[in-house]
Amino acid sequence: MANIKSAKKRILVTERQSEENVPIKSRMKSAIKKALANPTEATVNEANRRIDKAASKNIITKNKAAREKSRVNSKLNK
Repeated sequence: MANIKSAKKRILVTERQSEENVPIKSRMKSAIKKALANPTEATVNEANRRIDKAASKNIITKNKAAREKSRVNSKLNK
């Protein structure tokens, strides 16, 4: 456990930020699953939008976002 006051505050802030990231990541994963199961233009666009949003908020890395978008788009193009 942290002894310094600022470290204690950082723990609280980190916990709160992690809780805020969970629904965004969950929506992204759901959209990806839906797009892979039924690759239509609408589902792929929604998945790409959710992936971009997660990447812009640094919930996932840019490389992971590119990889996931590539996976989804290639499924649509087949």
